Amino acid sequence: DFKSIKKFKIFNTNNLWVNLKAIKRVVEDRELNLEVIVNHKTTDSGEKVIQLETAVGAGIKHFHNAHGVNVPRSRFLPVKSTSDLFLVQSDLYSLEHGELSINPKRMFNTVPLIKLGDHFKKVNNFLARYKTPPHILELDHLTVTGDVSFGSDVVLKGTVIIVANAGSHIDIPSGSILENKVVSGNLHILDH
Repeated sequence: DFKSIKKFKIFNTNNLWVNLKAIKRVVEDRELNLEVIVNHKTTDSGEKVIQLETAVGAGIKHFHNAHGVNVPRSRFLPVKSTSDLFLVQSDLYSLEHGELSINPKRMFNTVPLIKLGDHFKKVNNFLARYKTPPHILELDHLTVTGDVSFGSDVVLKGTVIIVANAGSHIDIPSGSILENKVVSGNLHILDH
């Protein structure tokens, strides 16, 4: 049940604070039985592997009087995917005294929805697709799939969807402003 998003709206556990005496008790009493999660994956070389892991957050059931704390995204900015990295590296956030906060120039207090496809999944591939992160202060939603690259000083506003067809490449030129646009197919502009 703990993993059911139908039953629990919030289920990610990114930080745990645990009393060391409580850990000692459950380990000595052999009560800390965590379910093994089987994750089928494929390596970069194409080899199929099985990753075995446990969800440490599921261990909460073994501790008396355990509590969960919901920290709003305005205070906790996890980077678990390149879509999250895209947001944190953008001009959407300002860094002051080591703390990230939403840029005061953003008119809305919400974070845009970012969906980056498989070409952006690995950090090295993601970083190679941008000369500089696009400006997104006025962005609501971004979806990018396929072989897409961005020049420097690109501005994205409203809802922007960019889809490079299989075998095609889309190169968003430096200085472009895309506002409420759908770009699809194959696009490559050369300076002369």
